[in-house]
Order: sequence, then structure tokens, then C-alpha cells
Amino acid sequence: MGGGRWRRVLSGVWRSIAVWAVSTVTMLVLAGVLPDFQLQSDTGDSATQIAVTAAAGAGVFGLLSSLVWPLLVRALLLVPALVLGLLVFFLNGSLLLIALRISPSGQGEVAPETAVVVAAVMSAVASATGGALAVRDDDAYRRRLYRLADRRRRRAEGQAGPSTPGAVFLQLDGVGHDVLEGAIGKGLMPTVAQWLGGHRPTHRLTPWRTDWSSQTGASQLGILHGSNHDVPAFRWYEKDSGEVMVCNRPTSAAELQRRAIEHTGDGGLLTVDGASRGNLFSGGADELALVLSMAARRGKENRSRAGYFAYFSDPANAVRTAMSFVAEVFREIGQSTWARLKKRRPRVKRGGLYPFVRAFATVVERDVVVAALIGDMLAGRNAIYADLVAYDEVAHHSGPRSRDAEKVLERLDRSLALIAKVAEHAPRPYRIVLLSDHGQSPGETFLTRYGLTLGNLVRAGCGLPVPRKAQRTHSGAEARAAVRAALRRPVEEGGEQHRPSRRRSEPIVLASGNLGLVSFPDVPHRMSREEIDRRHPALLSTLANHPGVGFVLVRSQRHGGLVLGAHGAELPVDELDGSGPLADFGPGAADAVRRTHAFPHAADIMVNSWFDPGEGEVLAFEEQIGSHGGLGGAQGQPFLLSPVALSAPVEDDGELVGAEHVHRVLRRWLRECDGPQVPLAARPDERAA
Repeated sequence: MGGGRWRRVLSGVWRSIAVWAVSTVTMLVLAGVLPDFQLQSDTGDSATQIAVTAAAGAGVFGLLSSLVWPLLVRALLLVPALVLGLLVFFLNGSLLLIALRISPSGQGEVAPETAVVVAAVMSAVASATGGALAVRDDDAYRRRLYRLADRRRRRAEGQAGPSTPGAVFLQLDGVGHDVLEGAIGKGLMPTVAQWLGGHRPTHRLTPWRTDWSSQTGASQLGILHGSNHDVPAFRWYEKDSGEVMVCNRPTSAAELQRRAIEHTGDGGLLTVDGASRGNLFSGGADELALVLSMAARRGKENRSRAGYFAYFSDPANAVRTAMSFVAEVFREIGQSTWARLKKRRPRVKRGGLYPFVRAFATVVERDVVVAALIGDMLAGRNAIYADLVAYDEVAHHSGPRSRDAEKVLERLDRSLALIAKVAEHAPRPYRIVLLSDHGQSPGETFLTRYGLTLGNLVRAGCGLPVPRKAQRTHSGAEARAAVRAALRRPVEEGGEQHRPSRRRSEPIVLASGNLGLVSFPDVPHRMSREEIDRRHPALLSTLANHPGVGFVLVRSQRHGGLVLGAHGAELPVDELDGSGPLADFGPGAADAVRRTHAFPHAADIMVNSWFDPGEGEVLAFEEQIGSHGGLGGAQGQPFLLSPVALSAPVEDDGELVGAEHVHRVLRRWLRECDGPQVPLAARPDERAA
């Protein structure tokens, strides 16, 4: 054994002794302040005996945590993540009870509820001590981070890392180009600012434009698999199967991934030694953690919860994340309560399970994904794509530019700083690419402004009963008036007793942010404007003339496709030029509408909400004050932040349009890195791009 290895071994032993000593002191302090925790017998012991009891208890607890904890976590992989997070405290407390019982001194006693507190504090202190000592030693710091990777790739130990650069694609879900620039300007993201600033910036910032469906399902499928063909929204009804597809449903995600692979003929961006972390789709990677499209598979390796094992097998990680989870729940409760007291507008309900959902997205998923990504880098993988969803979740309910969302951006920047630090210790150089899949547009909800949902507006236009509460608003009166004028009959009253009918003749109305989709399930094909008018003469005029609707897309027997707007405006899809009903929606709106119109599963009626170009606001058909999914504002303007060592995404006068275009750029960069190469010759469209 060489001198360097001896030094590393001695350094590790010294740190273990230091952590054990600090844990012993912590146990002594807790025994002194907690009434239900004692380290001496009822007859009394000497100070020496008490110290020996504490030292033995701390040692046995640390040993059990190292040996037993990974087995417990693996046994609980089938437990939902939220439940596992809460079980962490109970399991840790149980280990402490066992440690005191089997300790050689046999003197320690603790009440079960107190054991939970003692174990949590000891684990947190041990983690902080170990981390503080490791940071002072670069080799130790690297080894500490390498543990996760070492368990998966022991065969790589001692081998020299590849000299060619690898690529890390880190997606900040929902962070628009405007939000990123604002956060940099406010000093919220110093790591990103450092990449872009100074005399020699390391990165460049490029905006790009999404497709009409500005949401993670369409964008990430296009980015990772090169095709988001026939993904008209976040959720839509497919007449041929009679199923509602939802992008974040495991079975739907698996089917969308299968279709994309069939459409392109290749497995995805990450097919060669790639890792996919926290994504909806695998990208063809073999290494997976929290990948939704694989969650429905039966294989143990492919279950989404299996990605938690590597992280939670370390009890210090488990306790730290669990404590942060609880803190985040209380943070959300406090912030939502403050928003209600201040009567902030717009505002949506944030009770129920939402505080736990937010804590999972902002704490658990972030910690697990970052840890997995670090392990991938230290294992020298060629290409890694990871999604951090924290900002998107908070911005939906607090607003894209709210203080709550800004706090999340600050914490995400600290994760970026850690990842950049790890890159310095990786066995190969890495190019870190930061990107987003879409932005978010602010605005109150359609329901808040007009007192009825899009579904009820559609029902009113069809002459079906609507709830009475929807008729007490100005817009509800407008809807009734439109129906009366067309059908010459009143809307049915008594709507407060109404329950949605299951009759197939009634429309299915689905919302994806500020994009609405209306389908008639009893008609096997996509209905035309003429067919809809014959069945429901008032429906299309009710929708097109409603002040909360920007435009409507339908199929036309005469024109092929037709965009309808207020005051009788009609434009054939083939003649769209960004004027008329699309004038306020910016460049590219006409092309995006034309492309979606050609999708086999486009809805009978596609409804895009009103958009205020001055304020950048839309009206979400869901209960969100920060929304995305359709056209209008910042939701369609994400960013791509890339190292200057890579070629520019587009020429100086070019535009980066669509997720499929982003895929081609990322694939080009992988080839420039001499890393993984999708085993296909360049397609004609790629060469043209």
C-alpha cells in the first residue's frame, strides 16, 4: 500500500473518530436536557460510566445506521416517497432504541417518542461534522460524494477516466428566459451570473421558442427523443382508444416515449452510457432514477422509487432531507397564510395536500436528483440529463415572479454551485448545459375572472345545464345571452344539482394551462366546423366571442382548418400570417397552430385563452396563477445556457424554434464532445438545421 493510500485511510479513520466523538457529546447533551432520555441507572452512575454509556451508544447507533439502514430502505422501496419521508424519523428512532438496548453498558433508556428526536439530532450533527471535516480535504470531499457512484460502478474503481468531455444537461423546469435574466439581475443566482459575466464568460444565453403545447411533456419528449409529433397538449382525449392521455401519467408517458422512438427510429439522446434523472422520459439511458415513463414497468430496476435507494441508504441524507421536508411544509403553510392575510391577488387555494406536494418537489426530488447526478459525474458517464421541478411547482401557485418562487431559484443556484464544484473532481471534464423546457405566464384564472370554468362555458354553448353559481357573474350572463340568441331558449336553471353526465354525446373538456381541448367522444373522427354547427349552433360563436378566449381552432370541410376569433373573424389555417386573432400572440404563433392542426389527435375544438401583450398575462383554465401549456407570453420563451466551448446553438440571425430543434442542437454538441453518438446517420432535416 502506497503512502498516499495510507494517508487517505488514516484520514478516513480520523474523521470517523471525530464524528463518533461529536455524536457522543451530542448524546450527553441531549440526555441532560430531555427528561425521557437517560444514560445512567436508577441508582446513579459515575460520570465516567455515563460517558462510556454515551460513547458505546453512539458507536452502536452509527454502526447500525451504516449496516442496517440500507437494508431497511431497500425493503421499503414499494412505500410511496412521501410516506417513506415520514417513516425516516420512526426508523431512525427505532435504531437508537436497539442501539441502547444492545450497547455493552446496557444503561441507556429513552422513551420511544424521545428516541425519534434524539436520533434525528444525532444524525444531523454527524452529517454536518463529517461534511465540515471532508470539505477541508479535496480527496475526502470527492470520496464522500463518490459513495453513491461507487456502489453502482465498482468496476470503474482505479481506472483512468476518459479524456473527452462529458455533457450534463440540467433542466430548470418552468424557468423562462425572462425569469432567469431577472434573477441574475437581482443577484438571486450568482453561479449563473458568474458563468455569464466577467471578462471571459464561460457560457452564452440563448432564448428559444416552444411549440403551441408549451409544457414539459411536449418539450422534454422533443428534447430527449427528437420528436413531439402528435402531442397537442398536456392532456387530451384520443378517440381511437377512448383514453385520456396525460403526460405525467406513467402509462401515458411510456406510450408517448414508444411513439417517439417509433417515429424517429432511435432510442434517444442518452442511448450510449447516458443517465436520466427526474425526467418524464428516459432519453434511451440505461441509468435511471425517478423516470416516469419507466415507473409502470414491473422490473425492480425500472421502478421509479428505486431511484430513492442510493440516496436514502445514507441515514444522514435521509434525516436531513426529512427535516427539510417538514420545514418546507411549514414554510408553504406560512407563506399561503400570509398571502391570504395580505389579500394578495391573484391567488389560488393552496391547502389540502399541496404543502406536501410542494415539499416533495422542492426538497425530496431535488436532493435525490442532485445526488444521482453527482454520482453520475463522478462515475464518468458520457451524458446526463436531469430535471429539477422545484420552481415550476411553486410558481404555479405563488406566481412566476413571486418572492416564494425567487427563494426557490436561490436554492436551485446553490445546487448548481455544488454541481460545478463536483465537476472539478470528476474523472473527466464536463460541459454543463443549463436549459428550461418552457416558461410561465402570470394571470388570474378563467374561473376567478368569469365565475365559470371552460367546461361550463362549453356546456352553456351546447345548451346543456350549467351550475347556478356560474350564472351570477357578468361572463355567465354573456354565455347565457349567446345561447338564447342562437337557440331562442333559456339556459336550464337548477344547475346547482347538476353532475357531469356520462353520456358519450356530451363533450369532454380538458385543460392544459391556458389551452383548452373539447372533444365529442361519440364521433369517431375529428369533427368539422360544419358538423359542430349542425349539432350545437351556438357553441363555436359562444367560445370565439367570449372575452376570456383569444382564438379557437377547428377543422373545416371547406378550408381544411379554421381559426375563429371575436366578432366573426375567420382565417383559414393555410392563410395564417400572424394577423387577425393571432396578432397578439407574437412571431411563430401561426406556424405553431398549423403544426398542431396536422396532428392526428388534435381535439375537435382547440381553445387558447385571451392574452394581454402589455402585461404578459393569460387566463389559465386550471387553478394556477402561473401557467403554461398554450400560446401567450413568457410561457413559450424558455432558455438555453451553453458553454462557449461548444458551437453556437444557431447562427447570429437564426432562431431556435421548437423542442425538436433543441434536440438536434444537443445531439450536435454531444458529437463535438466526442461523447455518445446516436447510432444514426444525420437525417435531411438535421442537415438542413
